Amino acid sequence: MHWITSLVTYDENGLVPAIVQDHTSGNVLMLAYMSSATLRKTLETGLMTFWSRSRSLEWVKGETSGHFQEVVAVDLDCDGDALLFKVKQVGGIACHTGESTCFHRNMVGT
Repeated sequence: MHWITSLVTYDENGLVPAIVQDHTSGNVLMLAYMSSATLRKTLETGLMTFWSRSRSLEWVKGETSGHFQEVVAVDLDCDGDALLFKVKQVGGIACHTGESTCFHRNMVGT
């Protein structure tokens, strides 16, 4: 699966956005960033691993909370510059605020 990392177009900081979606409900859980190293680690372990832009370090989603995200599928967009991960959200909480999704603040519409 390491060949996948060579298909990705990373930005000037060596990162690519990763959209995380619940594989059963289709709900978008979060958006985070990955480096080629965290993408490889995610593919090897099956657990979502990201690059923290604010802390400049690797982090495994759920390593402190226990709310891991187990990879079910991964898709690359048409330009190769964004990833979509379909995951099993362990514990039902994706957001650091305790919400099931990071997109819980409705701005317009329903």
